[in-house]
Amino acid sequence: MFTVKNTWKPSLEQECLLIGLTDQHSGQGGTLKEADQAMEGQISVLIKEGDISWKKKSITIIHTLGKLSTKKLVFVGLGKKKDVSFEGLKECFGKAFKQLKGSRLSSVGVDLDSFLTDDIEVPDAAHALSEAFALATYEFEGYKQKPNEPERKIEGITVFTNADVEEVKASLTVGYVYGKGTNSARTLVNLPGNMLTASDLAQYALELAEKYGFEAEVLEKEEMQNLGMGALLAVNQGSEQPPKMIVLKYQGKDEWKDVIGLVGKGITFDTGGYSIKPKDGIVGMKTDMAGAAAVLGAMEIIGELKPEQNVVAVIPSTDNMISGHAFKPDDVITSMSGKTIEVLNTDAEGRLVLADAITYAKQHGAEYLVDVATLTGGVIIALGNEMTGAFTNNESFFEQVLEASVEAGEPMWRLPITEKDKERVRSSRMADLNNSPGREGHAIMGAAFIGEFAEDTPWVHLDIAGTATTNKPSELNAVGGTGVMTRTLALLVERFEVNE
Repeated sequence: MFTVKNTWKPSLEQECLLIGLTDQHSGQGGTLKEADQAMEGQISVLIKEGDISWKKKSITIIHTLGKLSTKKLVFVGLGKKKDVSFEGLKECFGKAFKQLKGSRLSSVGVDLDSFLTDDIEVPDAAHALSEAFALATYEFEGYKQKPNEPERKIEGITVFTNADVEEVKASLTVGYVYGKGTNSARTLVNLPGNMLTASDLAQYALELAEKYGFEAEVLEKEEMQNLGMGALLAVNQGSEQPPKMIVLKYQGKDEWKDVIGLVGKGITFDTGGYSIKPKDGIVGMKTDMAGAAAVLGAMEIIGELKPEQNVVAVIPSTDNMISGHAFKPDDVITSMSGKTIEVLNTDAEGRLVLADAITYAKQHGAEYLVDVATLTGGVIIALGNEMTGAFTNNESFFEQVLEASVEAGEPMWRLPITEKDKERVRSSRMADLNNSPGREGHAIMGAAFIGEFAEDTPWVHLDIAGTATTNKPSELNAVGGTGVMTRTLALLVERFEVNE
């Protein structure tokens, strides 16, 4: 996919070449200067007259008309040089690749050094380039009949830089792995519920395990009964599809210690159960397994890059259906932890399956926990569709998760859990806990409930109900699943430091 070369010459035959421009373009040398000379100064004229813009995310394509062996030059506006950020650079690359996607090009050249600033060094620019290429060109093909003529796609990118070739190749590889892992999560989220059951999700995980050498375990219904996983089994009662408790283990250290547990909600379709969703709210509930998708996408990245950390991924998976066997409001169930739960809302099922998954992750040695779930509509009311809601019981661990999210470009905002919030989920007259104390602070109630099972283990809960999908395309996203938190989880694992 990527080739790295140290020199670009006007005589080099190419379909197109990407060049970055900032407000300080007059000081740019190298490729821009050589191309301008070969074009008899016409590039400088076009920049001066504003026909080629340095404004952020502006894309200008010019034909070289035989003056260069490169057929087209693609100028990517980066904005003011002092303001270029890593995430902003990814968006600029993404905008360029989206525009080129329909140009029937099979190869692209990139003048990497033209995208460098005081804050953006060569490894960052290379990572931004390859990750943006993967993210921006992703498309879920769906199930429409295919045209006879296949779409021509970019199959190769040649990167020109004066930097060390091997260093640039390494950064390109890492960025592309992060992008591809996110795309894998997106595809899982986009799959229809009839084509991604709990069994299908388990099979996908087993294939990942085989590819990357993970230790894998998939618990069947009878095994869950023997282990007392009453919360997950209750949610599954109305379904004809068997539940699965999916476990993947990656050992990057000599000893199985300091284990990070990644727990992803895997509800493959959510009707709401007897607390049934309205007709408008039920459409799109195939995406209720986006937390599981993020965990599996992160495990793909971990499998490719092999960080020196220990990770256990746990995914409780079922659909939430209605039948004569389905669980009901007022039922009392017993979780794997032994804590009893009064069910007040069957549509608050995600926190139930996560309860047993978190208990099981701890049994597998998880000493730090991050759960990811499309848990509540309340987090959308609070934070909108651009910000993931975050909750924690441990400040130092949360700081590491937050730093990973900032670097990944997947923003989150922390919401509180107070002692009074905990009292509300403990306020059942029938059981130890209730699963839905009311509409007020709904996202907080969901997190407080899950926290009862994390107990004293350092834990972060990420509510991605608003960020797991999008109906508006952007520079790096297509409509549908976003794969959100895939990169954050992988970066957390890669950079994790044990706080003594």
